[in-house]
Amino acid sequence: MKLVGVDIGGTSIKLCISNEKGAIEFFEEYDSESKKGGKYVVEKVIRIISEFSDFDAIGVSTAGQVDNLKGEITYANQNIPNYTGTKLKYILESRFDVPVEVENDVNAAALGEKNFGSGKDFTNFLCLTYGTGVGGAIVLDSNLYNGTNGLAGEFGHIITHPSGLPCVCGGNGCYEMYGSVTALVKKSIEVNELYSNGRIIIDNYNQGNRMLDKVVNDWIDEIAIGLISLIHVFNPQAIIIGGGIMEREEIVRMINTRVKQRIMGSFSKIKIVKASLGNKAGVMGAISLHLSGQAEGVRND
Repeated sequence: MKLVGVDIGGTSIKLCISNEKGAIEFFEEYDSESKKGGKYVVEKVIRIISEFSDFDAIGVSTAGQVDNLKGEITYANQNIPNYTGTKLKYILESRFDVPVEVENDVNAAALGEKNFGSGKDFTNFLCLTYGTGVGGAIVLDSNLYNGTNGLAGEFGHIITHPSGLPCVCGGNGCYEMYGSVTALVKKSIEVNELYSNGRIIIDNYNQGNRMLDKVVNDWIDEIAIGLISLIHVFNPQAIIIGGGIMEREEIVRMINTRVKQRIMGSFSKIKIVKASLGNKAGVMGAISLHLSGQAEGVRND
């Protein structure tokens, strides 16, 4: 079986050609040129896929909130303007005449980790990505749990600070306002305007920069606070954490330590591990949508 996996983001479009076992024969990244709008991005995806032939199905991982049954974008922010309402499944099936499945990017990444990465040994786990915001996904009994209308896993918008910072969602005190890499950068720039991305911040912290010590440690605490609440609610076997900054082993160790220090003893067997698929998580998750039991087995109850 020859599968096309596509990962649509605000920065890039990633595409892979793979078999059902995850053996990749082609992988490439393209500039999404997302500021040109959703229609342009979809047309670009079609042009890229059109370079290939004789494939059996297409799986799509995409930014935005997704109705995974209809394969439509129910909401997307201005990272991809005018993307909301795009009937992605219908458009691609009409063009290529093969089955198409569409899923939110973090949900897809969780499926990728389940089938090909750090989640292979777990039947129940949560997946969180830390970047501009905080994304989340839930895997129960080896199946993705989407919730009533496909929106489960919005962990970035659990409230960790009542009456706290205003969030883009319209609420206040959301987890991602304190635990995202964006939040870390904002605090670090107050120390030194040169600390403008996560890599620079952690490199300087590791070099013993005392001015960053409180900033980084407070940020780790914020991440741990959110994870502890999720662990107490879901009682998962594991939490898989991803995003570029979570490639740093020392960050994962620090998070593990803070969580274990504060968590209820009866939950102490929880494993916190870093995602292993890197920038291929989305496309591998997209492929996973066509594996046996995945496209039809997504739980929505």
